[in-house]
Amino acid sequence: MQQRYVVPGGRRGSVIGDRELNVLAQLVSSDAPLSAGGWREAFEQAFARHVGARHALSVTSGTVALEIAIQLLDLAPGDEVVVTPQTFQASIQPLLDLDVKVRFCDIDPLTLNMDPAALEPLITDRTRAVILVHYGGCPADMDAIMSLTRPRGITVIEDSAHALGATYRDRRPGALADIATFSFHSTKNITSLGEGGMITLDRDDWAQRVSRYRNNEVDGVYAHGGTDAAKAPAALPWMMFSDEIYDRVCAGIRNAGTNATMSEAAAAVGLAQLDRLDELVERRRLIARRLDEVIAAFPGARPLCAPEGVEHAYHLYTFLVRDRDMRDALLRELDQRGVEVQLRYFPLHLTPEWRFRGHGPGECPVAERLWFEQHMNLPCHPGLLDSQVDHLVDALTAGLGAVTGAAANIRGGTAATV
Repeated sequence: MQQRYVVPGGRRGSVIGDRELNVLAQLVSSDAPLSAGGWREAFEQAFARHVGARHALSVTSGTVALEIAIQLLDLAPGDEVVVTPQTFQASIQPLLDLDVKVRFCDIDPLTLNMDPAALEPLITDRTRAVILVHYGGCPADMDAIMSLTRPRGITVIEDSAHALGATYRDRRPGALADIATFSFHSTKNITSLGEGGMITLDRDDWAQRVSRYRNNEVDGVYAHGGTDAAKAPAALPWMMFSDEIYDRVCAGIRNAGTNATMSEAAAAVGLAQLDRLDELVERRRLIARRLDEVIAAFPGARPLCAPEGVEHAYHLYTFLVRDRDMRDALLRELDQRGVEVQLRYFPLHLTPEWRFRGHGPGECPVAERLWFEQHMNLPCHPGLLDSQVDHLVDALTAGLGAVTGAAANIRGGTAATV
C-alpha cells in the first residue's frame, strides 16, 4: 500500500535552529546557574520591551500564567466573570475552583473573538473581570472592550497565547488590557523548550505578588511589628534569615505560593526564539495568504480576515464553510489527501464540567453554529516545508473543487518561502 503524503498539523508550532542550540551550549558549558539566573532576567526584560508592558514575569507554562493571573483578581463568592467559549480549556479552567458566577459571551462571526456587542448585556454590578482570548492570533476588538470595562473598574485578562507577533492599531497584545498571559508550548509561535509562560502587566504591586508566588513565597498581606531581629538566634551573618522574617507580621494569606520558576535553558531558548519572531510569523503569514487565495476562489467558503488596523499572527489558520454537509465532506476529502485537520475549539460552555455548573446549548448561538457546522482549521506553521505547503494548497484546491463542483478561480500565488 502506498504511503500517503502527510501535511502535519501544529504539533510543533515553532522551529529550533542553530541560534537556539548555540545558546544552550553556551549555558550548559558555563558555570552559570540553571535556575533563576541571567537568561531568565534577559528574556523577561526583552519580552516586556517587545509587548510594551512595564513588567514581564516568566513561569513554567501558559496554564500556570493563567492560574496566577486569575489569583490576582482576588475573587470572592458571588463575583461574576465574563469569558469567551471559543478557546482552549486552560483559559478559564481555574474558575472551576472558585465560587463565582461565570457568564459566557458569544463571539464575533468575523473573527471568532469575544463580541463587544454581546459583552455589554452580560455586565452587572457584580462583574469583576473579563477573560478573553485573541483567537488564532487575531487580536480582539480591545478598544471597544476596554471602553465597556475600564469605567466600571472591571479587570480584563487577555489570553495572548495565540497572539505573539500580532498587532492591534500599532500596539501589541500583552499591553492592551490589565493583565496578559502567554504560552511558549511547543505548538505556539515561539517555544521555550516545549513549555513555558509569561505574565505581562503594568502594576508594581501585582508584579511583586506574581514574583513572590512563583518563587515559592507566600502571597500574603504583611505589616511591620514582628520580633526584634536583635533577639533572633545567633548564627553566622550569611546564614541569618533576612530582617523581614523577624520584622513582619502576616495579616492574611491569599495563596500559599509554589515553584513556577522557568529554567535557564528554557529562558535562553525563549530569548533566541523571540529574536526570530518576525521571521517565524512572516512564514505563517505567507502560508496563510496562499490558503486565503484558494478558499476565496470557491463558493461557500470564506477565510477569516483580520479587521482593519490588525495584523494577524496566524497561530491557527481558520476558515468557514457554508454548512455541516460541506464541512464534513471537505474534512473527508482533505483526510484522504493526507492533510491533518483539527477543529479548535469545542465550545467550552458545552463541556461536561461547565454543564455541571449550569451552562448549556443556546447560551452562545454564534459560537455553537460556527463550530458545529462551519468551522475548520488547516496546518499553518513554520515547520512546514515548501513541498508540504504546495501539497496542502493542491489538496485544498482539489478538495474544495470536489465538494463544490466548481473550478478554482485563483489569480496565481507565490511560493511560501522564508
